[in-house]
Amino acid sequence: MPLPRSPGAGPMDGVRVLDIATFIAAPHAATILGEFGAEIIKIEHPNQGDPWRRYGTPSKRSDSTLAWLAEARNKHSAALDLRSREGKDLFLRLVGLSDVVCENFRPGTLDKWGLSYDLLKEINPRLVMMRVSGYGQTGPYRDRPGFARIAHGVGGLTHLAGMPGGPPVTPGSTSLGDYMTGMYGAIGIMMALREVEAGGLGQEIDVALYESVFRVLDELVPAYAAKGTIRGPEGMGTLNACPHGHFECGDGKWLAIACTSDKMFERLCQAMDRPDFAEKYGKVADRLAGRAEVDGTVTTWTGSMSRVEVLERCVASEVPAGAINNVEDIFADPQFAARENLLKVIEPIVGEITVPGLIPKLSGTPGALKSLGPAFKSANEKVYSGLLGLTPGDMAALEEKGVI
Repeated sequence: MPLPRSPGAGPMDGVRVLDIATFIAAPHAATILGEFGAEIIKIEHPNQGDPWRRYGTPSKRSDSTLAWLAEARNKHSAALDLRSREGKDLFLRLVGLSDVVCENFRPGTLDKWGLSYDLLKEINPRLVMMRVSGYGQTGPYRDRPGFARIAHGVGGLTHLAGMPGGPPVTPGSTSLGDYMTGMYGAIGIMMALREVEAGGLGQEIDVALYESVFRVLDELVPAYAAKGTIRGPEGMGTLNACPHGHFECGDGKWLAIACTSDKMFERLCQAMDRPDFAEKYGKVADRLAGRAEVDGTVTTWTGSMSRVEVLERCVASEVPAGAINNVEDIFADPQFAARENLLKVIEPIVGEITVPGLIPKLSGTPGALKSLGPAFKSANEKVYSGLLGLTPGDMAALEEKGVI
């Protein structure tokens, strides 16, 4: 039976998630669910909490960086030592009242603490547990530690990043693999909850950082299996299309142009006022063979104008093109403003903070940003008194022992 929802509630309303993970990947999955109505209880170690609180640019709040405020939004912070006997007992009680657990400890860690999924599902057969690790719960690498940078390399993406003949570089210089894994995790959770909703049992979701990266490599797998092709760094271009890359403009700014068909190239030639070029290189095979002249001619053209002027001509001729934005460009871009991609939120201590907006955009049950990353232990009373019925004396004793 569908979960009952109040009018105006998000599509995940009525789902309670215990986020016992740290840093980015598994917590990001919980964040996505929380943006669309799920109740997210962020379980943190009583000493210092999630290390993500101390990662990146400091804020005016002593317990939080800007990264934490932006990425731990819509969550309730409760402290709990899962390794203590009392902490384990409290956690098991919460499991009985919840729908999902998100964790990213090394495989076997929760088993060692006496919190195996077999035990959890005895308490709550409908429980969905999402497990994120560097290499998954099985295989010869399962016990190795993993981070996004490692996943980019093992998964095959880093090898493709950089200039031909140069060293491999960090793809995007962000924790891309973590966020991708969080998204795959959120998809897995929703599919598993759909099975529970249909009358089935809960299940484990096994997500590996390297697999999320490996899954988005275009044709690399079938091309190697069929032809032995090993793609390498392609720099600013693309081997399978031309012109399809990054081009510098006269003002020193860059833009991307993507001509993946003969028709698109014809439009670009129209924008450049070069009908002769369209005649000479009208077919993709000819453009690939004459890549140096094609890319050189386009570079000369873009270099003769400012980026704004080049984009105006491309847009007028329906050429796929876009600015290569830095974050300052993004803040000034009207498209980002129109789509509410930048949300300004007032945090009581820090003041106004701008954070990324919510995606995807649902027409009937859109997501909502209700709060930024929570203060450390700010939901202890809500969780332990409100949900579990602990008295103030009980809570004081547990806090004194370092359990909560």
